Amino acid sequence: MNDNQPSKDRPDDHAYMAAVDLGSNSFHMVIARVIDGDIQLLHREKQKVQLAEGLNEQLVLSEEAIERGLSVLAQFADTLIPFAPQSVRVIATYTLRRARNSATFLRRAKAVFPFPIEVISGQEEARFIYQGVAHFEHFSGRRLVIDIGGGSTEFAIGEGVQPLRLSSRNMGCVSYALQHFAQGRISDKRFSRAILQAEQELEPIVSSFKAAGWQQAVGTSGTVKTIRDIIVGMGLSSNALELPHLLALKEHLVQQENSYQLDLPGLTDDRKLLICSGLAILIAAFNLLQIEQLVYIDAALREGVLYEMSDRLQHLDIREHSVASLQRRYDVDMAQAERVSQTALLLFSQVRSQWQLTDEDAMLLGWAATLYEVGLHINSSGVQKHSAYILQNANLPGFNQEQQQLIATLVRFHRRKIRADEIPAFSLYQLPQVVCLLVLLRLAVLLNQKRRDDLLPELQAEGGSQYLQLKLGADWLAQQSLLAADLMLEQKSLKKIAFVLDCPGLVDVVPG
Repeated sequence: MNDNQPSKDRPDDHAYMAAVDLGSNSFHMVIARVIDGDIQLLHREKQKVQLAEGLNEQLVLSEEAIERGLSVLAQFADTLIPFAPQSVRVIATYTLRRARNSATFLRRAKAVFPFPIEVISGQEEARFIYQGVAHFEHFSGRRLVIDIGGGSTEFAIGEGVQPLRLSSRNMGCVSYALQHFAQGRISDKRFSRAILQAEQELEPIVSSFKAAGWQQAVGTSGTVKTIRDIIVGMGLSSNALELPHLLALKEHLVQQENSYQLDLPGLTDDRKLLICSGLAILIAAFNLLQIEQLVYIDAALREGVLYEMSDRLQHLDIREHSVASLQRRYDVDMAQAERVSQTALLLFSQVRSQWQLTDEDAMLLGWAATLYEVGLHINSSGVQKHSAYILQNANLPGFNQEQQQLIATLVRFHRRKIRADEIPAFSLYQLPQVVCLLVLLRLAVLLNQKRRDDLLPELQAEGGSQYLQLKLGADWLAQQSLLAADLMLEQKSLKKIAFVLDCPGLVDVVPG
């Protein structure tokens, strides 16, 4: 591993990338560059934070844990000074996914860390982990991947680079250490309770995963690496892990009675209090999934994030595939989706600079425009609610939680009354930005309600602060009296959220 960092001069955005993983136990950062389509790792940083230790039973993150996290982010920010925002991707996992006050952490993080933090779902975390393994080391058959984190454990089965099963279970080495091995106390009963709870957590996925099958089982990240290093150091195995090795290590640990006094080859001080809980989770996985042998691979979530960033640089965005899959599954009227998308993006292009919108905003608006009718198969009445529910709860690989929530929000209010109090507070998006995208989607849907390709005149739009002027032409408006009346109603709807829609000539066609 080369620990040389790029110079403090701004690196070439197309060559250098950084991935940051805000895990429940540690924060990690990797810097890499792309050479002929391959990723070369240049620099790694790891800081123990133990966010999960600060998450109480009410799922509130303690002030101490928040401060630990912010301190590390400030250090990472210094390393990332040369990088443009689009060259850095920051992923937050279990603890910030679960914490009720995660918004507080994200808001305070902005003061010390200039890059957006994406909170991802458990399934998305599992997908990134699988992608990291799949790209790191080729395997011709089907493989099972297990990653034991601080607050959750991810499971994935896939073939090549295609994941087939993904799951995230609420069990991690930090949370189980606090629950079952407090103050480092070790006993056979404590192990039995931890293993049983982990088996109960795994039970819902066992049938599906065993039915999929695999030819190779892989473990990733620090917990599995530590267990492997200890077992190899004790002479129990030369590399791969088997259940008898794990049980032998368990018996050795039980004899020690307390984690603080452990002295084992490969066990670092920062892992002493986590080794028993991590081992219990791994034994449960071996038991229920009937794993015969597991090998360690030194790649996981961060590498998966880097490879996906590389794909996006080559305009291979997995989100496009996720959207297309949803369209097929719900038999979306693609002709109408294309009309609405084209209209929305045409208006977007004309107001983009005035509203300071981005390429990412355009993509999210386009996807919302093509998915706004996914709920039609449930019922045409209240389609906006049905569609939003599907989009909020569907598994959409490639989307972080806020991206998915934003699309669902746009679709939820694409017609009828806008309930401002039901628009969620976002960390990655400002409210005026959300409102602007919502206005564009509503207008695109309204203007294409007749589902005709030959209906619309040339559209001219100009934006301002909480303002949009839409020129359609008085003659055309006079020919479309019903649509003109709908535009008048839209003006009233938007006025209720303090947004002004100006359509010159409209008042002459639809008198007060």
